[in-house]
Amino acid sequence: MGKFDGVSDEELIARLRAGETAIEDYLMEKYKGLVRQKARAMFLIGGDTDDLIQEGMIGLFKAVRDFQTDKEASFATFARVCIDRQIYSAIQNSNRQKHQPLNSYVSLNQEDESSPIWELSVENPESIIIDQETTEDLRKRISDYLSPMENKVLDLYLKGKGYVEIGGILNKSPKSVDNALQRIRSKIREVIS
Repeated sequence: MGKFDGVSDEELIARLRAGETAIEDYLMEKYKGLVRQKARAMFLIGGDTDDLIQEGMIGLFKAVRDFQTDKEASFATFARVCIDRQIYSAIQNSNRQKHQPLNSYVSLNQEDESSPIWELSVENPESIIIDQETTEDLRKRISDYLSPMENKVLDLYLKGKGYVEIGGILNKSPKSVDNALQRIRSKIREVIS
């Protein structure tokens, strides 16, 4: 992997198109952390974060495949949009009975409203604004319902930190972090029901 360090993503994509297939693996590995972070930012009632990670990786693959170097957006921005869209699309398309856990979700994503996913979305603008307002209201209600410690744990968890890392930052044991996350999940269920 080290041989691609210091080379821009856009140049790597151009080299990938020219036949350097190892670059695809490098980019997938490079952005895997972003996929995990975005997947963890979605809370699925009865769902599994691994399902969302898998969807996010599909979005990342599509970004690598479809990125056009002649456009103004950077690859990183394009990848974020593709990952977000793939995850949101998977949730929206899961209204069938066999995917019942995906039918209810709460976005816990901490991105601001100027996120590229909102700028580039082709969906109905009114529904996007309504969804943003509803999501922001829900975030506020959840934040108000959680204790200060639970809010800190949730914030670090959504940033992709593991139990041990969160425990180290907050000077708590991993078991305390696990217990806090269990309480957070229960409280979120109460807030949205």
